[in-house]
Amino acid sequence: MTLAVILTRSAYPGQAQPVDGVPPVDRLRDQLGRAGARQVVVTADPAEVATLAEHATEPVLLCADDLVAHAAVLRHLATSPVGPTVALVLTDPAATGQAVLREERGQVVAAGLDAGRFTDATGTFGGAVRVGVEDLPALVAAARQTGPGSAPDRVFTALTGTDATIFTHRVRLLVAHRATDAESINDAVSAIGSVDEDKAELRLSVKEKDDFFTTYFVSTWSPYVTKLSARVGLGPTGVTALSVLFALAAAALFGYGARWAAVLGAILLYLGFVLDCVDGQLARYTRQFSPWGGWLDTMADRAKEYVVYAGLAVGVDRAGLGNGWTLAIAALTLQTARHMTDTWYGALHDEAARRPNPAGASGGGLGGRLSQASNRVQADTGSLSYWLKRTVVFPIGERWALIALTVALFNPLVSLVAVLVWGGLAAAYTLALRTVRARSMRVSVLGRVDTTLYRDDGPVAGWLGALGRRLPGWAGPLPLGVLAVAASATLLGLALAGLGDTGVRVAVVVTGLVAVLAAGLPAGRSHNRPLDWLVPAALRAAEYLFVIAIDVAAGVPGPVTFALLFVLALHHYDLTARLEKRGAAPELRPYGLGWDGRLLLLVAVVLAGVAAAGEATLAGYLFVILTLGAVSGWMLPAAPARRTPGAGHGVDGRAAMAAGEERNR
Repeated sequence: MTLAVILTRSAYPGQAQPVDGVPPVDRLRDQLGRAGARQVVVTADPAEVATLAEHATEPVLLCADDLVAHAAVLRHLATSPVGPTVALVLTDPAATGQAVLREERGQVVAAGLDAGRFTDATGTFGGAVRVGVEDLPALVAAARQTGPGSAPDRVFTALTGTDATIFTHRVRLLVAHRATDAESINDAVSAIGSVDEDKAELRLSVKEKDDFFTTYFVSTWSPYVTKLSARVGLGPTGVTALSVLFALAAAALFGYGARWAAVLGAILLYLGFVLDCVDGQLARYTRQFSPWGGWLDTMADRAKEYVVYAGLAVGVDRAGLGNGWTLAIAALTLQTARHMTDTWYGALHDEAARRPNPAGASGGGLGGRLSQASNRVQADTGSLSYWLKRTVVFPIGERWALIALTVALFNPLVSLVAVLVWGGLAAAYTLALRTVRARSMRVSVLGRVDTTLYRDDGPVAGWLGALGRRLPGWAGPLPLGVLAVAASATLLGLALAGLGDTGVRVAVVVTGLVAVLAAGLPAGRSHNRPLDWLVPAALRAAEYLFVIAIDVAAGVPGPVTFALLFVLALHHYDLTARLEKRGAAPELRPYGLGWDGRLLLLVAVVLAGVAAAGEATLAGYLFVILTLGAVSGWMLPAAPARRTPGAGHGVDGRAAMAAGEERNR
């Protein structure tokens, strides 16, 4: 529920000019009620706004009295899932006393009342802002420092000067205007009446910018499925469940191996991806958002993809085409590491947007030129370069399409090889460009979060971190993370070549373990260097490669290795989901053992001669911990805490899935 406050100005000529016998403020009050406001308060005093916000226990929707818009615009703003605090942004030219703003990556980074001097403005404040519970202290401070006059815009401008992160909501297809006289009010109302609101909302349920395959082969007809789902009362979670069933059926058919099964599986895989898009569209169309739904959608997407890899692996083995599990394990490891870099680069870019000109930063150099070129390409929507840039990173739609086409036309082996080749090239491309651009940003992101959580450190890393504080500066988080990856990769190479007798195998494994555990030495240090956003991905790659290496050395069956890595991947996606959706740390985090504790346990079961059984048990144990954490952390989320004025706002991670795969629910 939301508390709505209409903040009026001391002099407003439109107030005396009712439309169809209804004063504009009364019309706005009725629309706010239909948008879900529990209570609507009308006041001309910012001090009263401060008092209301100070005692509120729910989001506050602050609205100017000159806003004339579709009720759906207000409902979308009130229910927006992108962040706790969201402002309406218009392209209309600012009138006297109205605030203009500049936005980057969907966030307000500056605002001012003097449009003449604010030469780099990208929009106009739309007269409405929803302030989340955690940002209400910032609203209190902003309202108390403003006086009468054009109060709504002054309060908003003051709010942008606090530590609150303000996301933006732009109007598409619907109508919203700041109407300051009778003529403009009548024009706005007439424009509202000319739009089919429900039809516009259905079109708005489709993401504005998506990837090539999704845009042209899914979104052209998926809204009809969305409309049908809404009519029959099927919710987003139900659609997600159906998409999972389709993917499971496709994986089973891929494993069966017959030509007809491969073709049918490809069709089901495509339809499952359509449903995967529909669940997000349905959530936006019906405004059914929840932390649990968003988490479930994120986890289901990854689980479906990796189950399909497993199905392809079975198909390769059944057809006698080679070792399918080796390819499936490689694809899972590569894709998970890529997603970790997507997450943290997105968070880094968000942080850079909040601090566009940090001390000592330079927009020049190769990184600056790459950023400018990227921005130009992104702005040229629909061009060949635009679609190439979005496709080369191998997003989920293109992955589904590649798998479906190759398995139907060729065989599962070709599918897995194609995924690895395109995925590897995409990883090299994005890693190289992002590294250069990140150095030019000269901001950090891991220094503002709980690194113990997102590094997934356990007790051994904690002890090593205390020891590592005495080491010189070169032994930073990223160099030792890269060393851990190199050590695991070397151990894997030696395992594939054969480690000799038992004594040699033990010595090599223990040496490799020590080298990997060295990545725990910087655990207690600040991760505030420009490239430290790569540390979580490096630790994931090091852990997964180490698991593969000792399993090869111990002769553990491929399905067992895949199962353990599958559960580990879900565990790590749960952590990134908490970053993206601002979720709390899992209560059962210590029971996950940390990457260091898991590797020690794994080596112990291998040395004890029960590698396969031990790994299967560990996978089951971790899955139970993940499930219990999901129930306690997502199905029963805690109420958002208020943030005290001046406190750091942390990392929102809104753009974390840079390939456009994140569908907030």
